[in-house]
Order: sequence, then C-alpha cells, then structure tokens
Amino acid sequence: MKKLGSESLTDLSIGAVFLATGGGGDPYVAELITRAALDKFGPVDLIDPDDLDDDDFIVALGGVGAPTVSLELLPSINDAVDTLRAFEDRFGKKIDAVVSFEVGGANSLIPIIAAAGMGIPVVDGDGMGRALPEAQMMTYPIFGVLPTPAVTTDYRGGITEFHTKNILEFELEIRQCALSSGGMITSAEHPMTGKQLKASIVPRTITFSVELGRILREGRGKAHRIFEPLKTLFANSIYGSVHHLYTGKVVDSSTKIIGGYDIGEATIASFDGSGPPLKINIKNEYLLAKINDETVASVPDLITVLDYETSTPINAERLRFGQRVTVYGIGCPAFYRTEKALNFVAPRCFGFDFDYQPIESLISSASPT
Repeated sequence: MKKLGSESLTDLSIGAVFLATGGGGDPYVAELITRAALDKFGPVDLIDPDDLDDDDFIVALGGVGAPTVSLELLPSINDAVDTLRAFEDRFGKKIDAVVSFEVGGANSLIPIIAAAGMGIPVVDGDGMGRALPEAQMMTYPIFGVLPTPAVTTDYRGGITEFHTKNILEFELEIRQCALSSGGMITSAEHPMTGKQLKASIVPRTITFSVELGRILREGRGKAHRIFEPLKTLFANSIYGSVHHLYTGKVVDSSTKIIGGYDIGEATIASFDGSGPPLKINIKNEYLLAKINDETVASVPDLITVLDYETSTPINAERLRFGQRVTVYGIGCPAFYRTEKALNFVAPRCFGFDFDYQPIESLISSASPT
C-alpha cells in the first residue's frame, strides 16, 4: 500500500485533467482543498485494487453536474466527508475504502479528501479511465454493480437518498437533483464489495495520472516537445497510441448548460489561416473532433486540448477565444472498445450518426508541427 501526500497533488491534478478530455471539473479549488485536508490529516493510503479483501465495502464518490458551475459554486472542505458520513448514517454500513467515478479533473481529487477525513484508503483506479458525462458509462454499472443505495449532498447541506436500481433511471434522477440543487452535487453511489470492484475497475489510474502529470510538468514548454515523451508513456499503459490531431488558435468556443450538462462546440484554426479548421463537439467532455466534416477522433477514445505554449491541459469550461492550443487523440482502455461497453459509450449514444472507429484507423500518428 502506497502513501499519497500533498507533494503528489500538482502532478495528479495535471495528469487527471489530461485524461479527463475536457471534463471532470476544474481541479484548481479541489486541489487546494485536498492539500488542506492532507496537511491536516496526513497522507492517505493509496490501495491497489488487488490488495482489497473480497468482502471489503467500497463506495464511489464524486461531483455530479455541469463543470462550469464548479467555477462559481465553490466546494467546501467538508462536502466529501459529509457525503460519505451521510451514506454510513442513512444505510448503517461502514465504508472500508473510497474510489473515484472517473480519473478526471476535480473528480480524481474528491475521494482523496474524503479518505483523509475518514481515515480510510482511496483505491488506485476509477470507473472510466477518463471522464464521461453519464452514470451508465462507468465500468461499475456496465459490470452489473447497482447504483443505489446512494446519497447526495448539496451546497446547502441538503441530503437526498436514491433507491433506483435501474442505472438509466438513476442517471435521470441524479441529474435532476443536480439541476434543482444549484447545478452541482456530491454523490456517494455504486456501493460494492472488493470482489465486485476488482472485476469492474479501471486499475491504477491514480498512479498513472501522477506519472503523466510529472512528465507534463517537467516537459513544460511548447506542446511539440512533449509529444515523444507522451507516446512512450502511453505505449506502456492500458491506453492506446497518442496522435497529434491539430495545432492552432481557438477562433470560437461556446457552451450552454442544457439538462445539467455543458453542451457546446469549439473551432480551432491554423495559426496562418491555411487549411480547414478542427471542430470539437462538447458534452462536458471533448467527444468528437472533425476536419472538413471527416471524423479524426471520437468518444470513447480520448481527445485532449493542451495550451500550445506550456503543454498544460485545458478543461472545456476554460477553453477561450484566442488560446493557442494543440489537440491530441489517444486510444481508450481496451474494455471501452468491447461490444459490451460500446452499447453505452459509442458515438451513437451521444446522438452522433455514425459507428465508432478506433482512432488509429482514422488517422496515422504524426509529430506536431
């Protein structure tokens, strides 16, 4: 069992934003809160999934809502702990460890805050290996873990219980709860045994995020410098190959909160204005990238936008007109390419009228210019 302390948070945050493909919530405030929690309670135990006992009781924890709201409705240091304690109080079940919904932005940090405050381990892994906008897209329910009983807390301290067994109904109910609670809530859900978690988790993504963040931090500078180190890192991971999609300037970016999600589109044009632009569709995350109406990458593969000057990954809610950026596409973990998973995460699940094609079949790997 490893210790996770405040010295790892900056790298974890950067790496998690990269993997979040634009979603998961901006980690800035969450990182400050996590650092304060670790300074107060000490490092947390980061437990490998394989080290869990089969009868351990684990709960998935994270924020639910539109990421733009998290920039205005700031979280409290107590939110994560209060949510886990509400779960234990309401359902009379002691939680042995906590795990993340998704290794994405703030949602990679919220379980660490809870683990520190509760004195329990946080599991090294998550339920997506990236960020995705809807509950049924997590690996936990795809493997048959029931979403409830579940508990949410809101910024007023209000507690809501959920007892819906159907994952699609749960997604609708919890999304409506977020909408009626200011746009963002903290949720403890998908309670599971150690045996269930080991069968369903995307493993060791927290330690991978720390290593990814370290490479991005140490290689800070123009994005083309980081390409080869990223290719090497991802080649030895559960993810696929890294591909350069585009480099240019953001000439248009807009999102609106619709149904509890940030929905929008971004357009990136080349620096010299030559050639067609790249267009990205957004639903909390970067879901689809097209050039000349031809798809170059799509969900469930990862689309990541980096600041061109610093190689810093950019959340969708922080994408702005005039930013100079580089866009990368990365193959998703192998599970998300199976028929079982594609029933929930294929492009058609997001309203796009085409079947999923792996990124490596859409483009060939090329070094950025």
